[in-house]
Parts: sequence; C-alpha cells; structure tokens
Amino acid sequence: MTPGRSLLERPPYDAVRLCATKGAFEAIPQRPTRLDLGRVARRLSASGLDVTDARVILIVRTEPEVTVSQDGRILVKTLDAERAQRSVDDLWSRITHA
Repeated sequence: MTPGRSLLERPPYDAVRLCATKGAFEAIPQRPTRLDLGRVARRLSASGLDVTDARVILIVRTEPEVTVSQDGRILVKTLDAERAQRSVDDLWSRITHA
C-alpha cells in the first residue's frame, strides 16, 4: 500500500490467473510488495469481513475463501476466473478504502 496512491486505482496486479496446482486462482503483485498483515487484517475486519491472522497469511472467510500473503499474493479458492477477479477487486477496495 503506497502512500499517496489513488483509492480509485485498480489493484496493483497484472491479472488473476490459475495457480500452479490448478485448484484456485491467484493474483500476484506487479512489483515486489511487503504488506503489513496486521494493518490489512484490521482494515478487512473493520469492513465487516471475518479474518484469521495466521501470522504469515490472512485467511478471509468470504465466499469464495481468500488468503492474503505478506508478499501481496492473493489466492482465491474458486475455479471461476470472473468470480476470482471480482473477489480480488473487492478485497483490494476494502483494504484501500478502510
């Protein structure tokens, strides 16, 4: 989360793509990133989401379930590409607007 970043900007991800195991979709940041997971967890919780902080990842109990890694990767547990993209967009919006 870069200071001064427009809240209307699209997430800093090139695309949501099928992960290597082909059991979910993942979004990988365009640039190396290091998220403050505690801060992200507080913002997501404040927006009404159920978040478990597992220290190295956040588990966001949405439908579909989403995990957020400290390196900025977002894993969406669905095989529907459009649903995965909507989930990533919604999650990023909640992080940046909180």
